[in-house]
Amino acid sequence: MSYTITLQDAPSDISERAKKDAEYRFQRTLQRSLGEPDEVVASYMAWQNAEETAESELSPEEITLAKRWIAAATKAQQDGFRELGESEAYFEIRVER
Repeated sequence: MSYTITLQDAPSDISERAKKDAEYRFQRTLQRSLGEPDEVVASYMAWQNAEETAESELSPEEITLAKRWIAAATKAQQDGFRELGESEAYFEIRVER
């Protein structure tokens, strides 16, 4: 599976180049932390599932993947926003099946 990253609700004065650079930094950090796109998607989907499911209903693998996602996404967000400053923007991840 593959995925796309888009910066949403970015400040109106941000250039298209700055937006693309932020998206690239976010994705690069995710892949450095989690591996190939399939591994990124698996961790992301495990995290989404964990958000909607009681921990007692999750497998140990799902819990591990979800925790890896949280750590990687936190770091990726810091890297992505590094040159943008404070804003209400966020990175949207879309899984392409």
